[in-house]
Amino acid sequence: MNVTGMLLEPTQGTEMDPGIVGACVIMAVCFVVGTPGNLLVVWTIMRHVKQRSHTVLLIMHLAVADLLVVFTLPLWIYSLAWSWVFSEVVCKAMVYVIYACMYASIFLITIMSVERFLAVRYPFASAAWRKKQMLKKILMAAWMASFLLSIPVIITQVLGEYNGQKQCLYREYKSNTEEAVFLLLESLVGFVIPFSILIFCYGCLYTRITQMSLRSKRKSTGLIVGVVVAFGLCWIPHHITNVLSLVFLIFEDSPEGEKIQGVVNAMHMISSSLVFVSSTINPVLYVFAARSFRTSLRDTGIHRLFRHLSSTVIGEGSRELSFISKRQSSKTNTSQCCMESKAQIDVFIDICNSAASDEKV
Repeated sequence: MNVTGMLLEPTQGTEMDPGIVGACVIMAVCFVVGTPGNLLVVWTIMRHVKQRSHTVLLIMHLAVADLLVVFTLPLWIYSLAWSWVFSEVVCKAMVYVIYACMYASIFLITIMSVERFLAVRYPFASAAWRKKQMLKKILMAAWMASFLLSIPVIITQVLGEYNGQKQCLYREYKSNTEEAVFLLLESLVGFVIPFSILIFCYGCLYTRITQMSLRSKRKSTGLIVGVVVAFGLCWIPHHITNVLSLVFLIFEDSPEGEKIQGVVNAMHMISSSLVFVSSTINPVLYVFAARSFRTSLRDTGIHRLFRHLSSTVIGEGSRELSFISKRQSSKTNTSQCCMESKAQIDVFIDICNSAASDEKV
């Protein structure tokens, strides 16, 4: 029976180990901050943002995924402090939801980043993509893939005994090969491949972002970069733990294996706490990003931030499509536009972008 790399592993010692107490405190803070924060994001977008851009819709789905995670925190806190009082089916279901939300979050962030990459580097192509309204199909595919990729959790998650109490903290694999396959699948599909795409997108965008003279694109791109960085910092320790678990399978019967197992056990506490922090931090980032939109101390400015993101992207798309149609309708204009430099086109888009933001925000 193998300890899961996702949730906390109790350390040997007293019933209320200081590490367990610390984990419960962190989870409690995540629940108190993450629940109203993510609810505020969903409610604000549904209530105050009528025209929702791709970015805003993706932010809303990301908040829903985070909500599903933080809703499970009270049960985890009770379980760690005392024992698991529910059936194994409930245990499997809750861990399944957390894993599905993990996959959904990274897929949503990747889609968000690719959309921003296209909007900045290939505005005409991205405008045509927005017109086709493919986002709903992409979102459905992302959620379906997330739930399908989480099926191994249902197969392997089991209840185990610790100090005479049941705990929903364990995995049972039929073989080392099965464990290696599941861990590789989780880390490759849930982190390595998506983050490679993210690094490529923002690596290509770096020079363009620094050259943006107006704040319209720079603000939205900077916010998305912040979400990506926060997610990466929160999940990297978990996937490092997965890699160490794979290394342990190789050196299982050697003295090095015992040392690796000790490191893995020690890292579970840190990595598991950060997993739940990742579902809490996004609303905090939105509040900081919305400070410039506040009109009073009580006003968070979040609804103005989301309207700004929508007006910026929607305005981009409509102006770019209009610009394309004008080029196609006039041979003279077509010839002239083809001779313009890329920098001139960017300046034109940014100027129009800023005007639309001032009118709508």
